Amino acid sequence: MDIKLNYIDKGSGIPLVLLHGNGEDLTYFNNQIEYFSKNYRVIAVDTRGHGKSNRGTKAFTMDQFVEDLVYLLDSLNIDKIILLGFSDGANIAMKFAIKYQNRLKLLILNSGNLYYSGAKKSIQIIIKLGYYLLKFFEIFNPKLKLKREIIGLMIYEPNLKEEDLRVINIPTLVIAGKKDMIKEEHTRLIARNLKYSSLVIIPGNHFVANKNPIIFNKEIEEYLNLNKD
Repeated sequence: MDIKLNYIDKGSGIPLVLLHGNGEDLTYFNNQIEYFSKNYRVIAVDTRGHGKSNRGTKAFTMDQFVEDLVYLLDSLNIDKIILLGFSDGANIAMKFAIKYQNRLKLLILNSGNLYYSGAKKSIQIIIKLGYYLLKFFEIFNPKLKLKREIIGLMIYEPNLKEEDLRVINIPTLVIAGKKDMIKEEHTRLIARNLKYSSLVIIPGNHFVANKNPIIFNKEIEEYLNLNKD
């Protein structure tokens, strides 16, 4: 392993792993860490190149982020987890589930997307504009490379197909805000292609877990309680 992932490990019980979104870090989930660590072992991770986790030398792809997570779980002697991912974290979670679903008890996908056009058109324009501006200014300031790589994840990843989801055979909650930057029909498409999915659309925008944690945590808690062993 070329880096050491930064993470918080709090509470005890079934491990609940939290994966933040693009350009963020584990502090996005502060309200979830405090709330769920009362009943679960909450592990919130800074993904490669985010927060206090180094960029390292390996490929900056979601496939690599999946392997980073596997390495972390192995180092902590954790076999199975509940995995909750937000935005790019949800996209990493989908890739993790496709390859390593034997290591999952439950999957929770908050505002993920299979491909770039799953986002609303206005968001697509803003992302591409930011990406190409960074690509230009990176010529003069190489330190901008990481920011450009991070934004590039939203354009080129996770690049999944609907049929890719159909191999996932574990209970999955798909949850998003009513005013999300991901198209609602795309969120519904994801849920429709998962064999054992539940879909919840709640008041709020893309950042509902952070901005409206009371309603978000309530929905997550209800789902976890309904799917206890």
